Amino acid sequence: MTITLVTGANRGLGYETARRLVEAGQTVYLGARDPERGAKAAAELGARYVQLDVTDDGSVRAALRTIADDAGGLDVLVNNAGIAELRGPSEADAVTGESALRQFDTNAVGVVRVTTAALPLLRASANPVVVNVSSALGSFWAVTNPQRRQFHYPSIVYGATKAAVSMLTVQYAKAVPEVKFNAVEPGFTATDFTAGIEGGRPVEQSAEVIVRLATIGPDGPTGTFTEDDHPLPW
Repeated sequence: MTITLVTGANRGLGYETARRLVEAGQTVYLGARDPERGAKAAAELGARYVQLDVTDDGSVRAALRTIADDAGGLDVLVNNAGIAELRGPSEADAVTGESALRQFDTNAVGVVRVTTAALPLLRASANPVVVNVSSALGSFWAVTNPQRRQFHYPSIVYGATKAAVSMLTVQYAKAVPEVKFNAVEPGFTATDFTAGIEGGRPVEQSAEVIVRLATIGPDGPTGTFTEDDHPLPW
């Protein structure tokens, strides 16, 4: 049985990813900060709830201890939790150091916290996999390419945090070759995360790339950045 942890999974992409992985037969731990919302989401999906705040070292360590005690190991980690406080042209005038720190703490440092706590369990797995949910807003190629949506949509802090997530993916893949680390761009998706912005595609479509990279076999790739069914330039 494959044991999987999905962070930030009580709604949106994380929820749909957890749903699909449960459907695929995995034992999924649904990580969420809010116990009521997390437990409700897990019950709906047939997953197992674990309280997890990626900005809190104690919460992260406790969550991984719970999984170790309950399931005896971990095979797949999906680092999905993320926030965006401001995006668009007005961000340049409104962003603050405090806001930037909050976003980096959740989106990038959170990946480090959870990955560090999970590594001892992942290293004991026969097929350890980590999927980091990044974004084309963090791709230097996409944000400088006039043919891409990201070129026309400034995202100062969020984009920078996702560039950090992608770099973390590459560096972890080199530093921990026994674990497969891959980043994904799920696409602009219609969820609560993008409320008020038109044009998002269905969450079921966007979760597909996350699920595919979360279910690779022992001969699967590592150190890649994938959008839909093709590589995305860094």
